Amino acid sequence: MNIDRFIAARKDKGLAQSQLAEGICTQATLSRFENNGKVPSLKILIKLCNRLDLPLSELFPKVGIIHSEINQQMEEAEFSLILSEYNNANEIIDKINLDSINDVELTMRYHYIKSFTMIHKKNSPIDSLYELNQILLEKFTEENEIYRLLAYTGTGMVYVQLEELDKAEIYFARVLEKIYDHPTQRMEEVWRVLHIVFQCSKFYAQIDELEISNALANHAISICSDNHVTYYLARAAIQLTKNAIKQSKPKNEILELIYDARAYSKINRNRIALKELEEMESFINTEYQ
Repeated sequence: MNIDRFIAARKDKGLAQSQLAEGICTQATLSRFENNGKVPSLKILIKLCNRLDLPLSELFPKVGIIHSEINQQMEEAEFSLILSEYNNANEIIDKINLDSINDVELTMRYHYIKSFTMIHKKNSPIDSLYELNQILLEKFTEENEIYRLLAYTGTGMVYVQLEELDKAEIYFARVLEKIYDHPTQRMEEVWRVLHIVFQCSKFYAQIDELEISNALANHAISICSDNHVTYYLARAAIQLTKNAIKQSKPKNEILELIYDARAYSKINRNRIALKELEEMESFINTEYQ
């Protein structure tokens, strides 16, 4: 409730607390409302507002409007995260006032985007873990389980940054137990499942479990195909290419993967992926004479 708006309206009218309260309630009741946030009965509140010519609705947050705006901002931030535009995602998410959100799902979404952005920007691991723990400390409903899986994934990523791969694997293994069967009813859920699957693929490649990594990367491509989503095709194909290089696959096989990844990247205008692929192709052409 916007008590500051109420106080401002009283002062604009030039009324002391005792004058406003006269005939409606005690001054103590009004004082407890203004100073301690103890809201009086609705009947009293309406009478006070009427005396101030203040619409009661102005005291309540316009949840629909605020959350609509925040939703739009988060859509933009999450999409930037998917495209690896981490600076843009960080700039958007930093503009959102967490205190203005009174919805559990939006709060968890905020912490997920902020934590993953911080991880990718290599910010303080402790700060990243703090954001992830805000998700894990929430009371979960079944439909919000995806955020728990994202938090486990993010925690694994932080431990990778800390070079504690044994601890990281504990979290990634926990994610793998559930992510294959996780339902995706909305496009945002598809994005999040893809994010998790891709990060798991990346991790298992890092610990040289290339068969698992390849299976996950191919699963990501399958999800993209089934849901007509192209944003992770390039990243999954790039991971398959890196794995193929590690496995010393034939040059023509590696180049074919690079060409596929480049085609996907051009579709999405993913400049970061295109630059990475250019460097990889140059390396292959130099090393595989």
